[in-house]
Order: sequence, then C-alpha cells, then structure tokens
Amino acid sequence: MIRIPQSIYQQMIEHARKEKPLECCGILGGKEKIVEKTFELENAEKSPVRYSIRPEKQLKVFEELERDSLEMVAIYHSHPHTLPFPSETDVKMAFYPEVSSVIISLKEEKEPVVKAFQIAKEAIYPEEIEVIA
Repeated sequence: MIRIPQSIYQQMIEHARKEKPLECCGILGGKEKIVEKTFELENAEKSPVRYSIRPEKQLKVFEELERDSLEMVAIYHSHPHTLPFPSETDVKMAFYPEVSSVIISLKEEKEPVVKAFQIAKEAIYPEEIEVIA
C-alpha cells in the first residue's frame, strides 16, 4: 500500500490536467511507502502516449531525496485518454521494480481515476492507495 497526502494527491491530478493532452510525469518521495514530497517534472517526450524524464532532472531529484533522507516511493504519470493501467511501454520502461507506478487517468475528465501498480518483469500487481490527511 502507498499512502499519499490529500494535498499531494490533488497536486498530481492538477499536474495531469495542466499538461493534457500530453502525459505528465513526476516522482513521489517519502519513507516506507508514505509520500512526503512531490516533484513535478517535464515530459521530455512531449507526447500524449508516452513519457520520459531527462536524466539530469532525475539526478537532481535523487540528490534532493538523498539530502532530505527520503527515498523514491513512486513514479507517477498520466494517461490523458485511456484507463489507468500500465501500457506495454510503461511495462518496458519500468526500471525500478521496487518503486510504485502511479497512473492518473483523465479519460473521465470530471472524475479522474488514480491507480498504483508494482510492475515486475513477470507480472503487474495492483497496489492500494490510501489518501491521508
């Protein structure tokens, strides 16, 4: 289970809405699957169907996480027009199997759906999200 504060949960949804029709992306930092900080990042692909994070931007986030004694809890991105389930590309690009993958679907604009997964080489495992105060 991943625990996300309500304010960060809303920030992710707003980030997805702001970037639509392109996919948004970011990193969630914290400890023991409890998110404490969000890093909104630019989608280097500038694409509605895939995302990537520039290595130098990712390195800056990793340095900040280390400085604050936090770990990468999740990588999030949006699916502007599809369901919140990992695509074939998402699975191929899941380089951190120990890190949750959070997907924000804007398929239903007024009712965004946020889901989390653990993506391993052999399978995709749904993971529960608890929105906390």
